[in-house]
Amino acid sequence: MSYQEDAHQIEANSTDVFGFWIYILTDCVVFSCLFATYLVLNHPGAYGASLKQFIELPYVLGETVLLLVSSFTLGLSMVALNQQNKQMVIFGMIMTFLFGAGFLWMELREFYHLLAMGYAPQNSGAASAFFVLVGIHGFHVFVGLIWILIMFFHLNAFDICSAVKKRMTYLSLFWTFLDIIWIFIFTIVYLMGVIS
Repeated sequence: MSYQEDAHQIEANSTDVFGFWIYILTDCVVFSCLFATYLVLNHPGAYGASLKQFIELPYVLGETVLLLVSSFTLGLSMVALNQQNKQMVIFGMIMTFLFGAGFLWMELREFYHLLAMGYAPQNSGAASAFFVLVGIHGFHVFVGLIWILIMFFHLNAFDICSAVKKRMTYLSLFWTFLDIIWIFIFTIVYLMGVIS
């Protein structure tokens, strides 16, 4: 590789990293706005039914455990990636996919339960803010699951190379970001919702 090609590759890598962090920062802004909207609209005396009477905390705790365990298995997959152990990488990604899909299924089931019980987005501003906040997080998890499937194809097509390692690192950071957001959702929406 010539000096110019090497310099171009370094510049492309730094652009990728910069672009990824810009994306994460914009997602932080989006979720901050959604949290602020939910907190403003969901206060004692707000119009409409309160989420408190519909929350099943053990169920939501189950969702939380699934998502946190999925991050652990993705972390194990990243360790295996650094050790060039392709089979363990794939096994960790399969487990991550299953736990993430389980989380998403539980979240959709929770939405169905809330709608069946009469807690719907059109009931109040707080209800619509809840469905948008939790729904957008769920959409991000869905995108992460698609990303995991894409990485299966990349691993099979290109084996473990620098490009696959970089993409897996971005996936791992994205998935960890989703876990952090969910911890805030669990604390602010569900725990504080039960306590208030």
